[in-house]
Amino acid sequence: MMTPKSGLLLAGSCVAAIAAVGSMFELASGQPNLGGLATSVILAISVPLGGFFFFAAVRDANANNQ
Repeated sequence: MMTPKSGLLLAGSCVAAIAAVGSMFELASGQPNLGGLATSVILAISVPLGGFFFFAAVRDANANNQ
């Protein structure tokens, strides 16, 4: 069962995934708006953060299901 906590974690995962995809497109364009370094840092942070948020959301939902 989904709780508000798991919903917020899932929303955080979605935001991090959107940031990662956007960063990849910016880097692929050749001229990122925020610069190459800042965009790379955003990408490097958002990928593991999105995975962590998703894992935490699934784990919380499963814990509240039992």
